[in-house]
Amino acid sequence: MAKASIQPWPKNPAYWQYDGKPVLLLGASDDDNLFQWPAAMLQPHLDAMQRIGANYVRNTMSDRVDLGHELYPYLRLPSGKYDLNQWNPEYWERFERFLRWTAARGILVQIEVWDRFDYSRDRWPPHPYNPANNINYTHEDSGLAAAYEKHPGSNEQPFFFTTPRQRNNGVLLPYQQRFVEKMLSYSLQHGHVLYCMDNETHAEPAWGAYWADFIKQRAKDQGKRVYVTEMWDKWNIKSDEHRSTLDHPELYDFVDLSQNNHNKGDVHWENALWAREYVKKGPRPINAVKTYGADTGPYGNSQDGLERFFRHVLAGFATARFHRPPSGLGLSPSAQAAVQAIRKMETLVPAWELKPAMERLSERAPNEAYLAKTDGWAFVAYFPSEGSVKVALPGGEYTLRWIDGVTGDWGEPQQLRVYPDVLVSLNTPSKRHWLALITLR
Repeated sequence: MAKASIQPWPKNPAYWQYDGKPVLLLGASDDDNLFQWPAAMLQPHLDAMQRIGANYVRNTMSDRVDLGHELYPYLRLPSGKYDLNQWNPEYWERFERFLRWTAARGILVQIEVWDRFDYSRDRWPPHPYNPANNINYTHEDSGLAAAYEKHPGSNEQPFFFTTPRQRNNGVLLPYQQRFVEKMLSYSLQHGHVLYCMDNETHAEPAWGAYWADFIKQRAKDQGKRVYVTEMWDKWNIKSDEHRSTLDHPELYDFVDLSQNNHNKGDVHWENALWAREYVKKGPRPINAVKTYGADTGPYGNSQDGLERFFRHVLAGFATARFHRPPSGLGLSPSAQAAVQAIRKMETLVPAWELKPAMERLSERAPNEAYLAKTDGWAFVAYFPSEGSVKVALPGGEYTLRWIDGVTGDWGEPQQLRVYPDVLVSLNTPSKRHWLALITLR
């Protein structure tokens, strides 16, 4: 067991602590299930992340064949069928290597245990859990059909109704349990892992609650503490779906609100502030393991993706990670620059000291600028594009430093003398993403 472990930071439980120190988790990677990558692909990708200060990856335990190198976890027999009582060693060797390599680089892993897209449409006919493909059960005794042709959001797949408080499927559930226990036999050896039950699910709350309890209990049996959440599908994060996580801190130790990244502009920002306020009485980390938006994808363009990333950091989210292409910017040059810009910000203003301070902005157009401040009178403004606003600062002498959100580079520092009751004008150097850091001299 590694000495380092991730947990909410006791001094500010809205953020994570790793190896005894508070940490902001920022991610930029090109796939959802990096553990499936062959070593020759994985190592340079993790090294590139480490170089830019990206320390957070999403890892679905998915086995759908998207790129051609993905493997199923089960052993395929000479007959062509799978035996769900025997493992595919290479699948688990890849997983173990991935955990070792991320731990060595200080890259935190958020596992998603189940991914609904693995078990519907064209991915279901060849899957080992499909009764036609294994020697362990039939369609009749498992309750699993030969095809599920609707979008998995229809929630018609019985795979997600097996737990005791649902349909209590005594044929399929033991195989699901065995899979999770096998996963935990590797992941519980490490302290840099968080657990999310599903990828953007519409499942009944009982499904995620069962697996959250299951994982926590298995960890407890080994004298370990782990942190879990569920990820819901609704783009409206104020919906009843999301409250199944927000309202249950006794079960879910953190919140993942990635789906807020389908929203734009001030709505995206105001939703983030709403969530932060909602958990204020019992603060927990709010994660965003998927930041959508790329010119190649359907969920907003590259400008949207960058804006969402920066806004969530200033709004107080504990993590922000660019979603994989084509729906996100992945580890693209623009994503790398954004991560580097935030890391530069942190050298002067730690993210966990920031609090939104929009009331100090004036002459602001919609989505023109966003402001946060520390108790020590440091200010960070984010401009999605060219902008000019006024900021109410306490009197004193300040240094203004710009960080280019497109290149990640510092601009030339400027000295400001601020007089009481006089507003300060902030004008971006050009038409691009900018961070403005204003600190007392």
